[in-house]
Amino acid sequence: MASTLTLVFIALLVLTTLTRLWLGSRQIAHVQEKRAQVPPAFSENISLEAHQKAADYSAAKTKLGLTEVVVQALLLAVFTIGGGLQWLDNIWQNVLQNHEIIRGALVICSAMLISAMIDIPFEYYTIFTVDEKFGFNKMTQSMFFSDLVKHSLVGLALGLPILFAALWLMQGAGSYWWFYLWVVWSIFNIVMLAVYPTFIAPLFNKFTPLTNETLKTRIEALLTKCGFKSQGLFVMDGSARSSHGNAYFTGFGSSKRVVFFDTLLSRLNTDEIEAVLAHELGHFKHHHVIKRIAMMFFVSFLGLALL
Repeated sequence: MASTLTLVFIALLVLTTLTRLWLGSRQIAHVQEKRAQVPPAFSENISLEAHQKAADYSAAKTKLGLTEVVVQALLLAVFTIGGGLQWLDNIWQNVLQNHEIIRGALVICSAMLISAMIDIPFEYYTIFTVDEKFGFNKMTQSMFFSDLVKHSLVGLALGLPILFAALWLMQGAGSYWWFYLWVVWSIFNIVMLAVYPTFIAPLFNKFTPLTNETLKTRIEALLTKCGFKSQGLFVMDGSARSSHGNAYFTGFGSSKRVVFFDTLLSRLNTDEIEAVLAHELGHFKHHHVIKRIAMMFFVSFLGLALL
């Protein structure tokens, strides 16, 4: 049985990796094929130079992503069929023989630390080489490492309680531990959706109320038309890290808010900004957020049940 499961795992890992590589290669080929000419629908608004810059940027990021796919697959293979997790467990077992929950948490944290140490160079290269080359990067190295530390501390503060709860339930909650853990995990995710905009996002960016009254009136009319009730309209200092522009809505229930990057507001006119937000509101109108939450709950339920 064990060897059968191992073969199934290897087959799925290889199939998933090859599929991701194939899709990425198709994306690069398609972008390069269309690079020479601006699509007719955008030819009056986008220059050939801007179009080619976007194509080259997309191809560069996708190529880097393909390398990352291979590295992640190799790391997963080392952790699993290569015995990496067992090796970590043996190390911590020599240190903490009679503390199974703490040892289990340290094994998982060690694996996550190794994974993060491998991911950091890719993220660094993306920002300070790829984004820098195409003129998008505004982040300094000190800001990069400061964000890294803050992300790590927030991750530990939020993740460790869930991790200990999971291990405790697995050890002492009987055969239905997976269901109890699923309930805890689901509640945690709903709470996070509610508190993220107000308490976590401000740790990394500054959010100020939108002061442009003309734009504010247009946006509020669009929100009313879509039936979207928000906590407010905010501007985020995206320019501190990148020249990319974006708009999004975040939160859950009464904590929902609409956020505009300051880079977006500086480059687009009112009609264009409204169009960008209309795209985001399309996700709300078609209940994509609710569907995504439901899918997340279903997948986690199925995964824990199988586990």
